[in-house]
Formats: sequence, structure tokens, C-alpha cells
Amino acid sequence: MEKLDLTKLFKTYYSAGKAPALLGMERAKYIAISGVGDPNEKTFADKVQALYATAFTIKFIHKTINQDFVVSKLEGLWELDEYTPRNQWKYRLLIRIPDYIQQASLLTAIEQVVKRKQLILAKEIELYIMQEKDVVQVMHTGPFSTERETIRQLHDFIERKGLQKTGLHHEIYLSDFRTTPPEKLKTILRQPVE
Repeated sequence: MEKLDLTKLFKTYYSAGKAPALLGMERAKYIAISGVGDPNEKTFADKVQALYATAFTIKFIHKTINQDFVVSKLEGLWELDEYTPRNQWKYRLLIRIPDYIQQASLLTAIEQVVKRKQLILAKEIELYIMQEKDVVQVMHTGPFSTERETIRQLHDFIERKGLQKTGLHHEIYLSDFRTTPPEKLKTILRQPVE
């Protein structure tokens, strides 16, 4: 049986150009965990670990019933502005999942992750549905510390087009920031608009 790969099925969702562009998004389903704080702190890394452990456990549960899938890229919704101190950044970390994943599978996975891996933070993970509709997005290449210029280009484009920002700043991490050199990181920066 072939694995369901959401990054191949939804190519537009997982790709962006070097110049800002406007496009439409469909409803999507995720597992998610929320937090507040500096993304360089241990708590953030622990939440990423719990989210991935849960995603892989759901994958293995569904593989046994011939519904195997590839675990998708990590994403983040960020509620912040340039004046918010890093230790007060609010975020929701996401991993997109197939629509057929239901609450029962999530609860079973959380129970296994807590029991087998002692990752208590998994208890904070929930199903999350997002419908962004129209978004402006752009690809950022390089370290997170240089995103500000790319975000400015994104916001300038939104202003030139007479659009209004309507939701949270959205990032899709195409590279694993734990193992990729900062200058090679690829991150889609996305902003919902109307």
C-alpha cells in the first residue's frame, strides 16, 4: 500500500516563491500544541518533541489498519509583533494530518506517548482545524533571525494590494531546524488576508 504524503498531495500548500504572492487555501486538519515563550528555550523544544512523538504514534496506529501516511512538516502560528519580548511570544505548533484521523486515534496516541516515552506535554495536544482562505506568502531562505526583512516584503505586498491582515503569522518549516545549517533553512512565511 502506498503511503499518503500530504506534501505531495497539496503541493501548493507546501511551496512558495521568492516573491510574495496571493493564493487561496483549503480547510486543513492538524494536531497542535500551544505555548508562550522564547522558541530558543527548552520548553519550546519539548513541545516540538511531544508533537512529533504523537504524530509518529498516530502514523503507526494507522499503518496497522492500512492507512499509512508520511508525517508532515512542522508549522507554527505566531501571535506577536516587533514590540513583543521573545519570552512573551504566543504560538501554536502544528503538524498537518490526514482528514481521516479522528479524536480516538489522537487520544490513543497521547496515552502511548505519555506511558512509553514519559512525554507528559503530549496531554496538551489537540486536534485543530484551520481555514485560512486567502493568504499572501513568500519563501524565506536563511536563519530565523533574518526573517524580519522577508516579513517586511510580505507586509509591503499586502499594503500595495489594498489587503488587510486577518489572522496569525503562519510559518511552515520545510527544513529541520535542529539539523540544517541556519543559512540553508527554508521557511514559508504566510499571512491570511482579506
